[in-house]
Amino acid sequence: MGLTHALIEAQGLAIGYHDRPLADGIDLTVNPGEVLVLLGPNGAGKTTLLRTVLGLLPPIAGSITLLGQDLSRLSRSAIARTVAMVPQSLAPPFSFTARDVVLMARTARLGPFASPGPTDERVVEDALARLGIPHLAERAVTELSGGQRQLVLIARALAQQAPALILDEPTASLDWGNRLRLLDVLERLAADGLGMILSTHEPDHATRLATTVMTIDAQGNVWQGSPAEALDLRRLAALYGLDPAQIDRRHQDRNQSISVARVPSSGTYP
Repeated sequence: MGLTHALIEAQGLAIGYHDRPLADGIDLTVNPGEVLVLLGPNGAGKTTLLRTVLGLLPPIAGSITLLGQDLSRLSRSAIARTVAMVPQSLAPPFSFTARDVVLMARTARLGPFASPGPTDERVVEDALARLGIPHLAERAVTELSGGQRQLVLIARALAQQAPALILDEPTASLDWGNRLRLLDVLERLAADGLGMILSTHEPDHATRLATTVMTIDAQGNVWQGSPAEALDLRRLAALYGLDPAQIDRRHQDRNQSISVARVPSSGTYP
């Protein structure tokens, strides 16, 4: 049976801090298998939008619903059962194993004072396997590479068993090869039916992943459209305050090289 409500929906949303809006008039919808890619310069409000959708910041105006339920009326555990967050990086203060980090996500599914049981252990093993990293399970996350840590973070999000993911610049700290590998993973997750909102500084990610692209410029102007429309050079230049000639050849070359690159899904993550 299909869903009767969108995974994530916002209408007339204004975001910001202390009644000082960064952007307003935001409407968005994310359904299963759809990927909304956010583009825009630093400080425009991309992370603020993500935090607002997660219920970590109150909206200045407008409404947000998760599976048709008003976000403001949901508990933190209820939100976590619908949408999982993948931050930019993981800098743990202790040497938890990768398995322990993923297992922490199960708190969203446990009652008060409950401890993880066999079902939770199976979910963790499935998440690690789905990301191709069961060989990292007993490794301390402090010893992992940046790319490996990002996959652990995504496995942790999957272990929440939420139907939607929010990712804040997930490739920001990765080298080029690991960026491509991570994009391949995200493509497969979307194909499996997960809905996503992904913030990035790489317009080429829209080519690989986006169903819809939303841009927020430095003045708080919001635009939404198809990936092809978003990657128009004049639109990109205006978004980042550049002359189209500055990005014309460079963007076309990068877009071509990255959009055709794929990493075999059967390989392990380095």
